[in-house]
Amino acid sequence: MSKVVVITSGKGGVGKTTTSAAIASGLALRGHKTAVIDFDVGLRNLDLIMGCERRVVYDFVNVIQGDARLSQALIKDKQCENLYILPASQTRDKDALTEEGVEEVIDQLRQMDFEFIVCDSPAGIEHGAVMALTFADEAIITTNPEVSSVRDSDRIIGILQSKSRRAQKGDEPVKEHLLITRYSPRRVAEGEMLSYQDVQELLRIPLIGVIPESEAVLQASNQGMPAIHLKGSDVAEAYADVVARFLEEGSNEEVLAKRPLRFVDYEKPGLIKRIFGGK
Repeated sequence: MSKVVVITSGKGGVGKTTTSAAIASGLALRGHKTAVIDFDVGLRNLDLIMGCERRVVYDFVNVIQGDARLSQALIKDKQCENLYILPASQTRDKDALTEEGVEEVIDQLRQMDFEFIVCDSPAGIEHGAVMALTFADEAIITTNPEVSSVRDSDRIIGILQSKSRRAQKGDEPVKEHLLITRYSPRRVAEGEMLSYQDVQELLRIPLIGVIPESEAVLQASNQGMPAIHLKGSDVAEAYADVVARFLEEGSNEEVLAKRPLRFVDYEKPGLIKRIFGGK
């Protein structure tokens, strides 16, 4: 059975699209047929990060409005056999996304035997974001370790718990996961940034992973390549860990015990390293 996974946050610039691309790619690399949908109508960044912007002919809104079939709009990923991208429109208004239209597209993807449908949500609580989370089975709330980002994420959790289709019907709640991005253990140690324990304490939802701050993310985006493909990098390994935990059965404690967090501890450099320019 298909599972709808929304990648969301309350604040822009936290790495939602980077995360959507990496997680969708990671699921596909593990053999799961996956579709990733860009809900950010008017901006459209997912196809850039996926490296398929020149192949966009039809988009999400074209499918909803009946101008194209879903099979015409889906773009097969260049690097993952099981991955397909449904881009957003750059020229339409966000109100072009209707609840009925989004539901029909998701139902069609289910009929096409997609195991995972990853929804890349816009930031905040505007129309596109609400449409992205409406049909979610699971949600990955993405936040930076700073107070404003955490506060805005708490607002999104409230909306998810009240406006999702599961909440409206009184069904089992959307399964929530916390993902912390742009994490710097050094800055945490120096008191410049919240620790991942602080963030989890504030939001009180299960932690699925911590992505280290890295210039490699920008480099990957500029190359049109999801960060999970950056072999040997901390970021790629951290996203691979997130995908593995997402697929693992069991409680959050059991999952983290099997695959502990990495890249979260700061080792203070010794005297020699400090003298020769180490940080």
